[in-house]
Amino acid sequence: MMLRLHKTYLALTIVLFITEVFIALFVHDSIIRPYGGDFLVVILLYCLVKSCMNVSVRHAALGVLLFAYLVEALQYVHVIRILGLEQYLLARIIIGTSFAWTDIAAYTLGILFVITVERFI
Repeated sequence: MMLRLHKTYLALTIVLFITEVFIALFVHDSIIRPYGGDFLVVILLYCLVKSCMNVSVRHAALGVLLFAYLVEALQYVHVIRILGLEQYLLARIIIGTSFAWTDIAAYTLGILFVITVERFI
């Protein structure tokens, strides 16, 4: 694995990050915020990895998906409480505070979308 800058993936990372921030700040519905944000976050992380690392689609996608599952598992065991970070909004936003199987499904669908798009590019 070599480090390198891929401008297209970097641009996608920035656009997706801005989209995620917009969703977090302004969208308060029952579909886009809880499911769309989780779907997009793995795509954002995938683009971030691909923007700076020369790694295969398979390895990047699997690594991001396993990372997302790990974060969700940490939510299941209430890692925010264990680490004493309840009072820190940024920690609660980044790590999350509640486990949900629907999040696992959204992460999986997001990565399947990435793999599908990458196959046709």
